[in-house]
Order: sequence, then structure tokens, then C-alpha cells
Amino acid sequence: MAGTRAAIRYAKAVLSLALSDKNADKVNDDMKLIANTIAENTDLADMLSNSVVKSETKKAAILAIFPQLHTISNGLLDILITNKRIDILQHVATTYSALFDERNGKQIATVTTAIPLTKALEEKVLAKVKALTNKTVELQSIVDESILGGFILRVGDKQFDASISNKLNKLKREFTLN
Repeated sequence: MAGTRAAIRYAKAVLSLALSDKNADKVNDDMKLIANTIAENTDLADMLSNSVVKSETKKAAILAIFPQLHTISNGLLDILITNKRIDILQHVATTYSALFDERNGKQIATVTTAIPLTKALEEKVLAKVKALTNKTVELQSIVDESILGGFILRVGDKQFDASISNKLNKLKREFTLN
């Protein structure tokens, strides 16, 4: 919990600095790259969270992996290393991207279906979500066969569950209560 709050504080500070420097887009590209790289590489994530590995080693590894970062992003790395908070780098990067998207009126919607969405259906979902939120929407599609059919739509903190597994669970609860 404390790591999450700290990540939000660092991300807000970096976003504020990047906006005042008019480089928020470039820093957002860096943050997406950092977050995706750490998420895909468990060895890197383990090394960053390992308290036995020295800060200088962590910094050298990060600078070797990301040699072309913007100066603001490099400054963030320096501050996290100095404050011994480099283990929250991924959280800071994902939080920064979320704050950046929110500031630019962009919303991420997640659709979970039992089978992959067709392009036509994906466009219909995008249009509906855009109409509901009045924001630019980026659609992430997840295939989960356990929902049996239907879909689960999540936009921000709201969720609409129209899956068959959910309907079956509701029926099951109704029969057990009666």
C-alpha cells in the first residue's frame, strides 16, 4: 500500500515536471517502455526488488537496458535510486501513463470474451464505450474461456458482467436461497 501511494506521488511529480517542460509525450513513451520491459522480464523485476543487489548495480543495469531515456526519466531513476525506492519503478511508470492518459481524456476499456472479438464487434464495443464515457477509448481484449459466453466490460472502476458464467452463478444462488 505504501509503495502504491509513493508511486502515485512520484508519478504526479514527474508528470508535473514533464508538462511544464512540454515533454510529457516523450516521458510517457519512456514510462510505457519501462513498465512493459519490467512486466515482461521477471529477472529484471526480481533484481530491482532484491535488497542484496547494490543500488549502483541496479542503476547500471537500468541505464544499460534503457540508454535513450529522456532527461526527466533519467532524473526519476536517479531520485528513485537515491531514495532507495527503485523497486517501485514499474508502479511509477504505469501510474504515470495512467495519469497521462487521464489528463488527455483517454480511457482504457477491457473486454473479456470466451472467443476472440471480430473487428466488426470490436468497433461496435468501442463506439458504445466512447458514447458512454465521452472520452477517447483504447480497447484491450482478453479471451477467457471460463466465462463460457457473453462478455465482461470494464471501464475505469465500472464493470458490466454479461457473461454466461455470471448468469449461471446468479441462478445457482437463487436456487440455493429458496
